[in-house]
Amino acid sequence: MKFSRVYTVLISAAIGLAGCETADEALWPSLSGAAPAAPPRASAPERKPLRINIPEPRRAGTPTARVAPVMANMAATNSAATNSAAALESFKTTGTFVGKKVGQMHTDLRKLQTAVDALNQRMGTISSENASASQNYHTLIAEMNGRLQVGTTPGNPVMVKKWNEAQQRLEAIAESLNRMDKLSNDSAGEAGLAAWLLDSVRATFALSGAVDEDHRQLRILEDEVNRTIVLIDRLLNELSEDISRQSTYVGNERRNMTTLSLAVKNGELYGTSLVNRAFAQSQALASAAAQSAGPRPGDRALVVIRFDRPNVNYQQALYNAVSRALERKPTASFDILAVSPQRGSAAQVALSGTQAKRDAEGVLRALADMGLPPNRVKLSSSASPDSESNEVHIFVR
Repeated sequence: MKFSRVYTVLISAAIGLAGCETADEALWPSLSGAAPAAPPRASAPERKPLRINIPEPRRAGTPTARVAPVMANMAATNSAATNSAAALESFKTTGTFVGKKVGQMHTDLRKLQTAVDALNQRMGTISSENASASQNYHTLIAEMNGRLQVGTTPGNPVMVKKWNEAQQRLEAIAESLNRMDKLSNDSAGEAGLAAWLLDSVRATFALSGAVDEDHRQLRILEDEVNRTIVLIDRLLNELSEDISRQSTYVGNERRNMTTLSLAVKNGELYGTSLVNRAFAQSQALASAAAQSAGPRPGDRALVVIRFDRPNVNYQQALYNAVSRALERKPTASFDILAVSPQRGSAAQVALSGTQAKRDAEGVLRALADMGLPPNRVKLSSSASPDSESNEVHIFVR
């Protein structure tokens, strides 16, 4: 019988594999998901870190959307986003009370996505104009340096004209910083709207009077709002990095232009500003300090921010703590550690870790907006069995 022969072959293969299990056990990674046991730590010092944990009355828990079982078919998993977007396009209200609320949230989501697309277009326009202005600026600088290298007359009118043109290009780049700041504020406003919409979608699952189609549409809305939040966070991170980089660039080039004006006046090439060389050296030292071994959960922190509820207002307390640290040690650098609870299933631990990293990125953006140079901050993440909610720890070096 064919079934008997196949079954016999499978039993033989299983016996052969069992015999090799002991020999090959050391070659396979552990799939248990258990974290290695940490060595016992000494008791914490008496001085406790500042904890930003504003109490708030507990609210009744609201059920979230049911998670669909994991698909065995990889093609179906890869097409989930496409199917979700297509279902969102073909949305139709059911006429129930919950269905009407779903329809209103669908309209709000469409407005939000349109606004996010407009923000991304503005970001692309600013980046394109900056790239063009930078190319023109450096072309003029190269022409001036080439002429000064072979020698020219002091105060050459041609060189003075080129210097003025280069100065205009540089100021155009500096002006784009104001536009980036405004774009960052607008993006932060849309991020707040997206967070409110996500809370509204999740709260709607608890309402009675819904049919199965309403909950199906709610699950689609929840997925799309989460994707939109990821896009907004990415845009905010890019803006924060660009603003910091452009600010440093404009400051350096303004000092170089001052040195170049002296070279044009004397008809002799000098090079870059001496201030820039000293600044670059201090940046390298700060970067080297930030690359050393990072802290761990349980170490004494300057600030501990607990994200145990939405919209934690930590900015003012964070600014005060970092300001005092810089007053005591002006050359201090900082470590931002995203700590997530190591509880529940592997999927829950992974989701908590992702959310903790997003919270830490928000803290990093806040510090950058407060004027702290990015090269003096190091970002890392860890999981802790002692944490009850996502936390962000800030350490001082």
